Amino acid sequence: MTIYLAYQKLLAKLYDVYDEREAANITDMLIEFVTGQRKIDRIMFKDLPVNDQQQKQLEAYADELLAHKPIQYVIGEVWFMGMKLKVNQHVLIPRPETEELVDWIVNDIRRDEKENISLIDIGTGSGCIPIAVKKWLKEINASAVDISEEALQLALINSIEQQVLVDFIHLDFLKENEWRQLAKYDIVVSNPPYIRQSEKETMNKNVLNYEPHIALFIPNEDPLLFYKALAKFGLQHLKENGILYMEINEALGDLVVQLFHENGYTQIDLKKDLQGKNRMVKAKR
Repeated sequence: MTIYLAYQKLLAKLYDVYDEREAANITDMLIEFVTGQRKIDRIMFKDLPVNDQQQKQLEAYADELLAHKPIQYVIGEVWFMGMKLKVNQHVLIPRPETEELVDWIVNDIRRDEKENISLIDIGTGSGCIPIAVKKWLKEINASAVDISEEALQLALINSIEQQVLVDFIHLDFLKENEWRQLAKYDIVVSNPPYIRQSEKETMNKNVLNYEPHIALFIPNEDPLLFYKALAKFGLQHLKENGILYMEINEALGDLVVQLFHENGYTQIDLKKDLQGKNRMVKAKR
């Protein structure tokens, strides 16, 4: 079979589950992952052969995709801030808005020209945030915590592959007594769970059936649960003039801003992502 025919065959299958644009993007990613051939090569050399083993791989991966498994979990990797990171079903798939959050942090640090900056990421998952910040600003002292040991194992692998040093710590952030093992930091960053259990019915299957619920859903119906904990943690573990950066549910912007204002934070900034949605908050201690 030629690479052109393999592409068309896979694309036709995926049309049953995905829209035209998403099906094409996923097909491009999977063909390159299995064959090693880039899109430009496939366009220029449509008669490149696909061997039997590669055909079997494509068919097996197609079955997973048709069951709504995200392509990132199928191939076990994702591109984030120019880095290829490993992902699996123990960690959330990094989103573009998280790249925007990292970019915000990096630009602020560069602008302020501070030295000896210490940063901790709460609920690090794949480790994408501290690894990316450390990759761009090698002098940063980066730490990260997560409740999932499996997530921390994967984050450690990602940090090793990206050749950056991050101190990964296993703890349950909602248990305040566990904060005692943490230091004080110039920057606290988090993309915490903020989806209520009652919202499950409205979610897409590829997220609900595959991404880790512990990283998506709060354990009760208070959507501000983790932000309340972050506000209290910051008062105890942020250095003077330290800054807290957070991703938020687009519907929670005003509530999160009010919460941090009530806790005495200043210079609170609610930031929109490139889609025009309120997705990030910065607050100064």
